[in-house]
Amino acid sequence: MVSLTPLQHRVDPGADLDRVEATLREAATTEDDFLTEVASHLIPAGGKRLRPAFVIAAALSLDPMGDKAESLSDEMVRGGVAVELVHLGSLYHDDVMDEAETRRGIEAVNHRWGNLTAILAGDFLLAKASELAASLGTEVAELLAATIGHLCEGQVRELQLIYDTNRSEEQYLQAISGKTAALYATSCRIGGIVSGADRPVVDQLTEFGHAYGMAFQVVDDILDLIATDEELGKPSGNDLREGVYTLPVIRMIASGDPITELLGQQLDEKTRDQARAAVVEGTEIASSVVTAQTFVDKALAALDGLPATPGVEGMRDAATNLLSTLER
Repeated sequence: MVSLTPLQHRVDPGADLDRVEATLREAATTEDDFLTEVASHLIPAGGKRLRPAFVIAAALSLDPMGDKAESLSDEMVRGGVAVELVHLGSLYHDDVMDEAETRRGIEAVNHRWGNLTAILAGDFLLAKASELAASLGTEVAELLAATIGHLCEGQVRELQLIYDTNRSEEQYLQAISGKTAALYATSCRIGGIVSGADRPVVDQLTEFGHAYGMAFQVVDDILDLIATDEELGKPSGNDLREGVYTLPVIRMIASGDPITELLGQQLDEKTRDQARAAVVEGTEIASSVVTAQTFVDKALAALDGLPATPGVEGMRDAATNLLSTLER
């Protein structure tokens, strides 16, 4: 059982996420024992299951009894598992591209079984996600397929600018809109659709999810620079080393800091630490936190007019508490 976030405490006393976990494990189970082992590798390692929690919260946004287990339908669970499978599949592919050794504190799939196996297992998880989405109707199936496309587009936008010290803030925001925010927006939209909410409400929920996802990625990129390996469950400072210049680094480059002369190429560990220290000691972390807060504010504003149900309050809690992860 994963640990509950403020969002999950609002909409789930434990049983709902247990249903998600059970369905997630079932979806990754096949007649081939090896494929089952590989596809299921990251599931026991946990993860916050934020995307399924947002499906559930959005689906229960108009339900005043949304904190009761009987409020959760099978469609909501399948929708939550579908988006989590997309997330897991994308992690498998990301780790291949990053040549990662660890993920969530355990050995990465590509490091244990090789890139080909990791790619195929990631494809399998995406296929299972599509299968679940299809069971929820044509609209959800089309939405999830389009979202997978957005994830790929966002990742390609990022790959095109690896080691590019001229990467702009606009290019950064376009990339994270696709590779991160799109799936959060889809999670909330699926929740609204399966609950039968009116279109204006579905659109509000979608807007919330996208703004939350933008804030989430900015925060995640800040954490990559200031957190430890243990806190991240993977090597910290890896984006800087691999030439993925995120918002704080883009702003440091724009400031003309002398350390930027070292960038534009793969860094060894010592040089990476020097560049990382320069970012952390400058003003760029603080200004990036302000940007993240701006997206949080947009997310909260998107919920204006919705009733104070457990689902809506859970989403408010998630957005309000997002920046607390940066407190040191």
